[in-house]
Amino acid sequence: MKREIVILDTIIKPGSSHTLNFNMARLYTTTVVDVPVIIHRSKVDGPVVLLTGGIHGDEFNGVEAVRQLIAKKVAKPKKGMIIAMPVVNIFGFLNMQREFPDGRDLNRVFPGTKNGSLASRFAFQVTKNILPHVDIVMDFHTGGAQRFNAPQLRVDPMEVESLELAHVFHPPFLMHSKNLSKTFRETCSKLGKKYLLFEGGKSQQSDKNITGIAVNGAIRVLHHLGMLSQPDLLTEPQGTIEIIKDSSWLRAKYSGLLHPKVQYGKRVEKGEFLAVITDPYGAMRHRVKAPNAGFIINVNHSPLVYQGDAIFHISKDEKQKKLT
Repeated sequence: MKREIVILDTIIKPGSSHTLNFNMARLYTTTVVDVPVIIHRSKVDGPVVLLTGGIHGDEFNGVEAVRQLIAKKVAKPKKGMIIAMPVVNIFGFLNMQREFPDGRDLNRVFPGTKNGSLASRFAFQVTKNILPHVDIVMDFHTGGAQRFNAPQLRVDPMEVESLELAHVFHPPFLMHSKNLSKTFRETCSKLGKKYLLFEGGKSQQSDKNITGIAVNGAIRVLHHLGMLSQPDLLTEPQGTIEIIKDSSWLRAKYSGLLHPKVQYGKRVEKGEFLAVITDPYGAMRHRVKAPNAGFIINVNHSPLVYQGDAIFHISKDEKQKKLT
């Protein structure tokens, strides 16, 4: 007998599709703001996968990745159920802002509280109404504050099943990364959900290459789970996965205008020329060099930086670490 699934007071029957709405919060004008939750359940039992984008309202690549998975009908599974929330933080999305209207980062208030702040209440409703039905989460993000992330998955290496799915996804970079407190990722982990966090591109920008990597990786995971109803969309992985176990931020020694000279994803050697920081008056010119060998996994695209700002995120070469 097939299990009964009830989401947001709606019975999700086998073979049914629904577009439901979170409307638990209102604007100052009392206008209701709906957060669409798109659900497709197959007639055949199987895993339940949650696809989320836009937890930060200004991260458009994640929204576009989930949108494409819906538009390509990938979100209609051959078995199991797919729940898609393309824009989790619809409030921030409307204003092109990272935070919720109350100024809080939604991804730092999970699992939320019933009577807390607006962001906390929303996180609580997601945790209470959506996550209990879910087996696997694929959550799509970008870099923030003009920092461009190389396409990557972040997974806690202690979560073996999630790590296995990460290899199926086959991102260019796989970051071994522990869960941060009060994040959506940590809450999913504590509830025993397999979780893949995709990062790629930067906020307030849509990048076709980045979203393509995200979509193709998600399709590979759904195929692996036996859920892909359109096998013609499946693509072969390109290249190898660079596994990053350790990394560090290179910070600006001076304030000024930043001129990066290397692209994200590039492998650099120790002492390699990465960028120039100048003043507006032509008096100062500082060459930024790589402190160690590794891959550039984040580049700051802001034209202006202050002393101490993070300008490059560089992996630490495992072979060199063993030699030193």
